[in-house]
Amino acid sequence: MMSIAERDKKIIWHPFTQEKTATNVIAIKNAKGSYVYDEQDKAYLDLISSWWVNLHGHGHPDIARSIYDQALKLEHVIFSGFTHSPAVELCENLQQLLPCSLNRFFFSDNGSTAVEVALKMAYQYWHNQGQKDKKLFLSFEGGYHGDTFGAMSVGKNSLFHGVFSDLFFKVLSIPFPSTWDEDLDLVSKEEYALSVLDEYLSEHHNKIAAIILEPLVQGASGMRMCRAKFIDAVIEKVRKQNILVIFDEVMTGFGRTGSNFALEQIDANPDFLCISKGITGGFLPLALTVTTDNVYNAFLSNEWKYAFAHGHSYTANPLACAAALTSLKMLSQTETKNAIHSINQGHKKGIAYLKTNCQSVEHSRIIGTIGAFSIKNVSNISQSIKENFLEEGLLIRPLGNTIYLLPPYSTTFNELEFAYKKIKEIINQIAN
Repeated sequence: MMSIAERDKKIIWHPFTQEKTATNVIAIKNAKGSYVYDEQDKAYLDLISSWWVNLHGHGHPDIARSIYDQALKLEHVIFSGFTHSPAVELCENLQQLLPCSLNRFFFSDNGSTAVEVALKMAYQYWHNQGQKDKKLFLSFEGGYHGDTFGAMSVGKNSLFHGVFSDLFFKVLSIPFPSTWDEDLDLVSKEEYALSVLDEYLSEHHNKIAAIILEPLVQGASGMRMCRAKFIDAVIEKVRKQNILVIFDEVMTGFGRTGSNFALEQIDANPDFLCISKGITGGFLPLALTVTTDNVYNAFLSNEWKYAFAHGHSYTANPLACAAALTSLKMLSQTETKNAIHSINQGHKKGIAYLKTNCQSVEHSRIIGTIGAFSIKNVSNISQSIKENFLEEGLLIRPLGNTIYLLPPYSTTFNELEFAYKKIKEIINQIAN
């Protein structure tokens, strides 16, 4: 009898994978806490939260139970012309965590779509007011916002979407002043990025609809980080030119940067907030685009053409909303806050250990539960080192020459300490 992995090879096409050269997949049969287990019961410490979605650990019984209880009452209902308690309660609870101006919630099912919704809303906002020349968008080089066409357009320099570039709409890209510990060039990089922005604003300000950015951390391009002070300077400049602001917090939301949302560390508030990934604790797909009364009111009319004609079949799925409500409740608990702090301290100790014991480690950076560093003089270590990590029971997926850890909040300080020691051994083995 063929194994699950062998049967998979005959029929399934995997994401972000070159199927011809890919190694055999690992069949996972169950998961609990910070670990996933394969068919031979080998444990893998999930240090990337299974693509950043798992907040509280795999198979958390409280979230599982909330989904079960909701399934007995209402599994789904059309969301056009109808509503339900889990959706309303979720938005009410989120509103308590967000700036008061962000008070209109539009549901979708994944991060790419949440971004797509924000881009469409920003464009139509101006169109509805007769400002049809505002068609340009600003974004940062290296930004990644998803894989739908609008999201790809504003992330065109993210290295993922080059083959589709002829189909993208026009976007003006600003250099991203990526920084790290002991970065001596930080100020000059920020000044250059702001000077490029000034040039764009001088020439195109009347035609720019919105700017989109990942606040504080660019995830998929290698956990590249910037200062909140820089983001504030950018927003101040675009606000003066009457340009809308979109924060893509699909990855950074729900405690990842040490605060509930990265925007809490930035003085200015956006016009749109895109959230997904960790919202349901890793159980079900769900996303929200949150905006303001000012944007919402621009779509109100007696004429249908001004409405926002967007949606999908599983909008505001009650099961996903129930999971999100429970996950959000857990996020506010002291136990979770202590776990986030513990992970942050684990990164600090672990990366300091690597810098002392691995000559090839450079450009370390830490924010909240995200720890990252680069390997010197290597352009891409992903495949070879990933296999070494898996052999040692560590689920880590390097991004180019960047190794990052973004674990679920169930991960203990001791588990992180163990992981960093293993990482040291593997890096030194490969570097030598």
